[in-house]
Amino acid sequence: MNFFKRAWLSMKARKGRSVLQLIIFTVVCVLILSGFTIQSAADKASELAREQLGGTVTLTVDQEKQMAAMKEEASNNDSSSTDSKPKFQSNPIDVSDANDLASLNHVKNYNYYSSTQALASGFDPIESSGDTSSSSDDSSSSNQTGGPGGGNGGPQMVDADLSISGLLDSATSTDFDAGTSKLTSGVAITANDKDKNVAMVEENLAEQNDWKVGDSFTVTSSDGNTKVTLKIVGIYKTTDSGSDMAQNFSFLNPYNKVYVPYTVANTIKGSDYKDTVDSAVYTMDDAANISAFEKEAKKVDSIDWDTFKLDANDTLYQQMIGPINSVASFSKNVVYIVSIAGALILGLLVMMQVRDRKYEMGVLLAIGEKRGKLIAQFFVEILIVALVSFGLAAASSHYVAQLAGNQLLAQQNSSTTSEATTSENRGPGGGGPGGPGGFAGSVSNLTKNTEQIKELNIQVTLEDMLKMGGIGIGIAFISVLLPATLVLRMNPKTILTKQE
Repeated sequence: MNFFKRAWLSMKARKGRSVLQLIIFTVVCVLILSGFTIQSAADKASELAREQLGGTVTLTVDQEKQMAAMKEEASNNDSSSTDSKPKFQSNPIDVSDANDLASLNHVKNYNYYSSTQALASGFDPIESSGDTSSSSDDSSSSNQTGGPGGGNGGPQMVDADLSISGLLDSATSTDFDAGTSKLTSGVAITANDKDKNVAMVEENLAEQNDWKVGDSFTVTSSDGNTKVTLKIVGIYKTTDSGSDMAQNFSFLNPYNKVYVPYTVANTIKGSDYKDTVDSAVYTMDDAANISAFEKEAKKVDSIDWDTFKLDANDTLYQQMIGPINSVASFSKNVVYIVSIAGALILGLLVMMQVRDRKYEMGVLLAIGEKRGKLIAQFFVEILIVALVSFGLAAASSHYVAQLAGNQLLAQQNSSTTSEATTSENRGPGGGGPGGPGGFAGSVSNLTKNTEQIKELNIQVTLEDMLKMGGIGIGIAFISVLLPATLVLRMNPKTILTKQE
């Protein structure tokens, strides 16, 4: 009788033990296959997030180096001399330099920003509750607003009641891309509007002045030297509540923000700012390519890297894939733990089975059966159980993995949201959120409006099945080899004489 037939007859004679092995092996295979499918789904979701979100790299002034230079200059000058005290210098970026970076590899799209403030001429801005000043056509009698901390009689830092946000493309700008602002009528500002006196205004400001798309209005620069008439091409609605300081200064009120092409903002700022931008933001085709872009950008000699720097921001990408990576890591650990535990449990069961069948083994050895065929018989018995378990695991692991994966992802998303909320409330340096128009506020808007990945697309693939099958067969082999070796070291006479 060959060992295949003996294995089948042995399983039929020991149905209870075979069923127990089947249950344990099925549970092990389901957990292993679920772990692999969750990992595969997490990898696909992570890759999709990278492709959709990419990451941004901002070309801006290196204020840390500028501050260090100021301190060094101050230490070399007479501290008692007011004129000798160093001050922050305006260092706008040449558009030609920004264009050099825009032509590099991995740049999906880019945007230029140039911001300033202005005075309303012939119309009423949205007044803030704490701002008692008013605008007029004559700049000499217009609103002169002390800067933050200036107070009454303090230094006059800003003379404006409108915030002018110059950009290249409003659709890909921070506020509109994040959903903080949304176009309600008209058209967006695009690169084709460069050098055109067009504007997008907030709907509350438009309603207060009875504006509609196609109307025009005039703004005056803070120094009163420049007047620009703008044609309204779009009206938008913002959900930005603004900072606490917006209650005291009208130009910080989000309803008084006017979007214009960056060339118009430069005109309002003055002739020194022609063909320049305050910052340039480059969106990558994949967040994983940020480092490659930065290395290539550093080779552009036209940019003074002692003055400017690149700030990489993959906040959106990290926010979305953070929970996914946690789930994938957990499922990977599950595969390791279940594989080891499954091999130990099945090995123990087979060892108990082998010990109970020592007499059978001794008789077979005594009549000339080879030891290798006895081990093969035990392996065939557990392999039959494994094959049935593989089929049951393939049929049920999809539902187990879907339920477990989404539950784990929901928990990780909840944890990430709580941490983000805590960080936002704490703000930079333990204070409140970033200042008006600051980078911290922009990141906050982006992250709050980013839709988290709440569900994994679980699919049982052939690759996952093959990996599960390989581990399953390995578990079966180990669980048979170790206990069988302990018994087969004995000779037939010893086995039979010890059998009671």
